[in-house]
Amino acid sequence: MGKLTLYGLEASPPTRSCLLTLKALELPFDFVVVNLLAGEHLLPDYLEKNPQHTVPLLEDDEVCIWDSHAIMPYLVGKYATTDALYPKDLYQRAVVDQRLHYDSGSMFVGTMRALTRPLLFLGATVIEQSKIDAVAEVYDLVETFLGDNDYIAGTELTIADFSCVTTMCSLKVFLEPDPNKYPKIVAWMERLRELPYYEKANGVGAAIFESLIKSKNFTIESN
Repeated sequence: MGKLTLYGLEASPPTRSCLLTLKALELPFDFVVVNLLAGEHLLPDYLEKNPQHTVPLLEDDEVCIWDSHAIMPYLVGKYATTDALYPKDLYQRAVVDQRLHYDSGSMFVGTMRALTRPLLFLGATVIEQSKIDAVAEVYDLVETFLGDNDYIAGTELTIADFSCVTTMCSLKVFLEPDPNKYPKIVAWMERLRELPYYEKANGVGAAIFESLIKSKNFTIESN
């Protein structure tokens, strides 16, 4: 097995997705903090490894992979002893992939980043109500995705759960899911909290993220 190093920031939901995967697979790894607010992701050494200058970044010996949605399948494919977290069955894998793409394109970039980037990097102090409404739209879909299943892509825990729960834990800083309207989401998030590695891999970073966002003292502006 190669030496694994994960570069990232605990406050970052995608970094936490990879931490959950590494912990679930019980893989030894080094964690290197990359402070985005200090511009460490733009330093030459980091850009050489990841020209897209994003976190997380996985270094496996001399191989570098970035984007959590690429890193997680890589880790399962190379190091897992079973395919439970990323099924080989084509239909089951397609459902997992759909959830990963939904997180990547809509939940995280389309909704989460639209909220956080202005606050963290552009000095904004006001969030438009329409961006909060977009969070509710995410909840509506995730509630539907869960259906009668315990997990977001079916009856078993997969990397789709790791990907989506870290974003959802961060979105709830802006809009807490109403347990009466979203009982399946609330139950699913509680279920994942029971994982023995959850708190260290996601809970700690989610709390850091919440403190960071609340320190911005933003207000919500009606449309």
